[in-house]
Amino acid sequence: QVQLVESGGGLVQAGESLRLSCTASGFSLEHWSIGWFRQAPGKDREAVACISGSDDTTFYADSVKGRFTISRSGKNTAYLQMDSLKPEDTAVYYCGDALGQASCVPSHFGDWGQGTQVTVYS
Repeated sequence: QVQLVESGGGLVQAGESLRLSCTASGFSLEHWSIGWFRQAPGKDREAVACISGSDDTTFYADSVKGRFTISRSGKNTAYLQMDSLKPEDTAVYYCGDALGQASCVPSHFGDWGQGTQVTVYS
């Protein structure tokens, strides 16, 4: 069964860092685009960062550019390094996958995990 599992969330103070992990169970993420998305209460799921499955090019939402970094490690793990966190980064973070190259929008990704909560207080 294909499944993505997110981990690494937590409660942190503004300015601190977290590293989220996305691990694939049952398949390889090689040649798959990986995306990190987040959803705050009462809001739609939005793109945070994506890495292409064809050439590892990256995309970042304007709100996280210069603070977040998406990367891969091996064939079944991806990370989201989050630095200089702000209260507005508070949300449930999800990772999804898409075969090959995909636009960094939620509707193009699937195999969603349960998400990991990130809470940033000021």
